[in-house]
Amino acid sequence: MLDIAVIDDPEAAEAALAPVRARLLADLAEPGSASTLAAAAGLPRQKVNYHLRELERHGLIELVRERRRGNMTERMLRATAMSYVISPSALAAVAPDPARSPDQLSARWLLAVAAQLVRDVGDLISGAAKARKRVSTFALDGEVRFASAADRAAFAAELATSVAALVAKYHDEDATGGRPHRVVVAVHPSVSSGSGLVQTAARPAGADHADAPRAGARPARQHPAGTRPAGVPSSDAPLADVLPTQEI
Repeated sequence: MLDIAVIDDPEAAEAALAPVRARLLADLAEPGSASTLAAAAGLPRQKVNYHLRELERHGLIELVRERRRGNMTERMLRATAMSYVISPSALAAVAPDPARSPDQLSARWLLAVAAQLVRDVGDLISGAAKARKRVSTFALDGEVRFASAADRAAFAAELATSVAALVAKYHDEDATGGRPHRVVVAVHPSVSSGSGLVQTAARPAGADHADAPRAGARPARQHPAGTRPAGVPSSDAPLADVLPTQEI
């Protein structure tokens, strides 16, 4: 069983999102049969069997073993992963495109960048699994609490400058056998656990990004090391402003 799997097929996504099937997937973190699942869910076994066949058809659950029970064979099934992520590829016609409206200070653009990250890494994982190889990736996840808007702006400026300097140091356009890697750096307000809410400073109507320059281009490598890339908020920007996303 995988720790996490990406669903990129629209029909598989539809199957996984059905409430009954989503519950069955959760219950099948441990092997179970139609009979045991039906008893736990309070549903007829025939109905559970139908949902299991659909989940199995889309590769979301798999057969672990079969065992004889009286005059019948009981199929023990298990989910193929502990957790699932639905790729934007499942909604390809309306999937967000970060290149459409690049804006380092936009939370929606950050969401588009994150969606592309899910799609790309999902595709890499699928390809690597077929080739029986590992995907070379690296990620950091942490939290920082800023005492003021000035500290936040200084952090963003230093972070963007440091990333641009690293890219300038290691980027080699002409390296034989080299391979491009996508780098995404994002900062956003922390979300209170379980509430889905963040605390932000009050802002006057119509003042969106009024105190911070807007970015017109995404690639950090275009900015010389030691300079402040466009899109870094000024020190007097409201605390509720969204920090820039730097994509390379």
